[in-house]
Amino acid sequence: MKQSLQLRLGQHLTMTPQLQQAIRLLQLSTLDLQAEIQEALETNPLLEVKEDGDADAGAGEQGWEEGSGERVNGNDTLGAGDYGGDTPAEDLAPAAQSQDSSVDMQDPGMPEDLPVDSNWDDVYDSVLPATSPAGPAGDDDYRAYENQSGGEESLQQHLHWQMNLTPFSDTDRLIAEALIDSINDDGYLSSSLEEILQGLGMDEDVGFEEMEAVLHQVQNFDPIGVGARDLRECLLLQLRQFDAAHQDVADAITLVDKHLDLLGNRDYNQLMRRMKLSREALQQAIAVVQTVNPRPGGVIASAPAEYIVPDVNVKKHKGTWRVELNFEAVPQLKVNTHYAGLIRRADSSADNTYLRNQLQEARWFIKSLASRNETLLKVASAIVERQRGFLEHGEEAMKALVLNDIAEELGMHESTISRVTTRKYMHTPRGIFELKYFFSSHVSTAAGGACSSTAIRALIKKLIAAENQAKPLSDSKIAKILEEEGINVARRTVAKYREALSIPPSNERKRLI
Repeated sequence: MKQSLQLRLGQHLTMTPQLQQAIRLLQLSTLDLQAEIQEALETNPLLEVKEDGDADAGAGEQGWEEGSGERVNGNDTLGAGDYGGDTPAEDLAPAAQSQDSSVDMQDPGMPEDLPVDSNWDDVYDSVLPATSPAGPAGDDDYRAYENQSGGEESLQQHLHWQMNLTPFSDTDRLIAEALIDSINDDGYLSSSLEEILQGLGMDEDVGFEEMEAVLHQVQNFDPIGVGARDLRECLLLQLRQFDAAHQDVADAITLVDKHLDLLGNRDYNQLMRRMKLSREALQQAIAVVQTVNPRPGGVIASAPAEYIVPDVNVKKHKGTWRVELNFEAVPQLKVNTHYAGLIRRADSSADNTYLRNQLQEARWFIKSLASRNETLLKVASAIVERQRGFLEHGEEAMKALVLNDIAEELGMHESTISRVTTRKYMHTPRGIFELKYFFSSHVSTAAGGACSSTAIRALIKKLIAAENQAKPLSDSKIAKILEEEGINVARRTVAKYREALSIPPSNERKRLI
């Protein structure tokens, strides 16, 4: 077989480390990005936080104003490392030229100028609003997201504290500890007394009577109702703390003790017959039952608060909607001029090579941050432009929108839009929403148009809020009402949207009026 040497020219996509870094930063949430920036600051001596009063600060304002079609900047020029208003609508940055001789195709998710560092300045200026600090003035500003308590008392700790104040015998204390350890976060005993006694492995002289006695003591701990074995016992433990001399309290105890199933099914006519109560008396008894907590443990065992740092702020200014990046969420970065000044052109020593490589990494990181912010602003601005009806009138005016709509408008890839809108939040006058919230499927209307699923859910919620509670609307009735308004939606779709809103079915919404 004859051997030959052939030269072929081709193109292929190369995912360089710089491109991978830009994509990874794009999909990070604000809190994850803060951690990434902190790690970069700790590992790269050429990176540092830009403080107040730095001479290279560009104290402009970066944002988007409705109707202008472009970003609004406080200065005539953007800070170093940012894009100008005529930047092409590429997603982030192209793949950099690899070390071999292959020709790389441009990735649709990156701008063309990212691999070029000859014109880069050393400072990433995030162009904060003039009224905002140029950087984190202190730990309190930079770590605002950490301002949450991590030492909340658990339900078990709360119960153990009360147990230690109660004069138990040694045996009863062991039983009490086992009972408390078997109580779940809602306050209910998750194991039977037989299982708890078997797990203790005590002598046979410890019977269920002693277990019951210790359990009754635990059930008197705060919060009242804790340690109950079922809903009936939980409600009764709380109701019996009231003055049973009052007729409505006595009726409430009887209602829960004898007729809890009928109460759960809202069979009010049957309850009035069996309890021989008038409608008004039954209403008063139900009102007393509604004052107690079916999950008493939740008062203590509450989940710690989780704070959301918005990436974008939206506000109305002089009749137009403005979109601004929240640069207070992350610090501004720049290249350390002292270390950069130590780099010598012709020096190939290990130290000089290390500094040169770290400088390149710092510039890539700064540029990737700028690309992330630019892409985020473009996508958020396009969303606001499409969903002005929501900002003006609420959920009922939400338009149907899919990721591909924004991708086509901005000339980006749909996967880029998905990365930008995941775990990124927008602060609006109507609240804080994930960018994904503004995307929803559509349902056809009688007029041939489309109505977003978010708007339909809002209409369903509005109809149920205004319904006659004695005769609540069924899913079929809601579907018929929507059809009369020109929105064609099936009964099962109404049921799906209703369940997504955590609204119970009509038989569970019935009230005694």
